[in-house]
Amino acid sequence: MATTAVGVSATPMTEKLTAADDDQQQQKLKKGIAEFYDESSGMWENIWGEHMHHGYYNSDDVVELSDHRSAQIRMIEQALTFASVSDDPEKKPKTIVDVGCGIGGSSRYLARKYGAECHGITLSPVQAERANALAAAQGLADKVSFQVADALNQPFSDGKFDLVWSMESGEHMPDKLKFVSELTRVAAPGATIIIVTWCHRDLNPGEKSLRPEEEKILNKICSSFYLPAWCSTADYVKLLESLSLQDIKSADWSGNVAPFWPAVIKTALSWKGITSLLRSGWKSIRGAMVMPLMIEGFKKDVIKFSIITCKKPE
Repeated sequence: MATTAVGVSATPMTEKLTAADDDQQQQKLKKGIAEFYDESSGMWENIWGEHMHHGYYNSDDVVELSDHRSAQIRMIEQALTFASVSDDPEKKPKTIVDVGCGIGGSSRYLARKYGAECHGITLSPVQAERANALAAAQGLADKVSFQVADALNQPFSDGKFDLVWSMESGEHMPDKLKFVSELTRVAAPGATIIIVTWCHRDLNPGEKSLRPEEEKILNKICSSFYLPAWCSTADYVKLLESLSLQDIKSADWSGNVAPFWPAVIKTALSWKGITSLLRSGWKSIRGAMVMPLMIEGFKKDVIKFSIITCKKPE
């Protein structure tokens, strides 16, 4: 897989890592991710609500700030449509895993939509606790549950889920092969796997890595958002092909999420945003400082917002 060594867990090609070194880096990364979301999730919910992901916007939309929460719901629906997830009572998913669940917005939405049992996992104890509290408050405690767990070592049996859902968690995974292998392992025969994630652009023929100025943008984002090495959409497709998955499809939705980061920055600069940010702590403030780089990365086509879907063979 032709990935570029970009991010907090990246290592120069000339430096050899022992297994112990690699494990130590991954543990450090997981700790950083958990603490980042422990600190920032309350602020996000206070301003944006229960869905901790991009919105999906139509190209001709005139976007008002009040439209963004509906755009986040539209993102979920567009992902389900793209993956051809059936609404038929006989074919709709009955068991779902939400990998990197945040405070459980997708899980609760999917549980209501399909009447399904949904299990969410996150590295953040604060997120898991809040997700369970919201499920109880919304009368869904018998349908959805959340726990602290590692997406690279999921606490579920093989073939458990009809729908495997990962909404903007793949970018945090230091081992992309292990990530998609675990998604595949917990998927039931015939299950749909949906990955919506941040990627870097596909490399051009003859390129072995991104350009230095592109890597510089991504490195700054990685250090603040606790991201390991980025990969491309094409890399994900190759990984899924290597696992003999079927009906593999991908699309670049970068244009459809373009209004999102300007809106996040606008809310961060509001009085409510500034006071929430100051209360949340340094990790959240540091993350807010690199948000303009997300806009720059999209404008320069180095960052891609991608959906990749597939099915596990029957």
